[in-house]
Amino acid sequence: MADTSEEFPCNVSVALSGPAGSLEALTTCPTDGTARASAVICHPHPQHGGSMHNKVVHTLARSFAELGLRTVRFNFRGVGASAGEYGGGVGETQDVLTVLRWLRARRPQDEMWLAGFSFGAFMALRAASEFAVTRLILVAPPVDFYPELGPPSIPTVPTLVLQGEEDDVVSPTAVKAWTEQAAPAPTLRMFPGAGHFFHGRLNELRTAVHQALAAEVPRG
Repeated sequence: MADTSEEFPCNVSVALSGPAGSLEALTTCPTDGTARASAVICHPHPQHGGSMHNKVVHTLARSFAELGLRTVRFNFRGVGASAGEYGGGVGETQDVLTVLRWLRARRPQDEMWLAGFSFGAFMALRAASEFAVTRLILVAPPVDFYPELGPPSIPTVPTLVLQGEEDDVVSPTAVKAWTEQAAPAPTLRMFPGAGHFFHGRLNELRTAVHQALAAEVPRG
């Protein structure tokens, strides 16, 4: 299969055609583009100020780029320049799938990594049950928040979970229990003293991503 890397637009804002209209997205290409993996990153809840400019989302994008991955972060429907309105989680899952398909069409040989923070982590889990991703990276996944959407899927791919021990939004106890029931069990990294938004701890989060994933990045 031919390398289609030239079709991936680097370090620009792009408008993707989504199920509710245009989706606003930002792409990043690393200086060292030898990694054969690309990542989509999902932001926190649209109705609570979440956007692709969230600091945790930005930190994940930066961390992946430093590891050599191309990245796409985007605004869910109704956020920023993305068309539409909040879709109750069902519509947002379709937004994630749209971005994954867009990325797959441009990087057909790459591993597809999918990441998310808070609500975005829950959407990533839902999308991963419908789209074959290679790896999941979940920051503060709200595993007991959305009963109307059903229980969160148990991931079947290697999964890294990053959770603050002093999170007052997402229950660290619930996250730990969820990881323990999964098979294969996700890698769980707890951050003592860290709250939901990792205030003052973003560099530590970035370092943890590097330590956990640097050896897992495919090259060639």
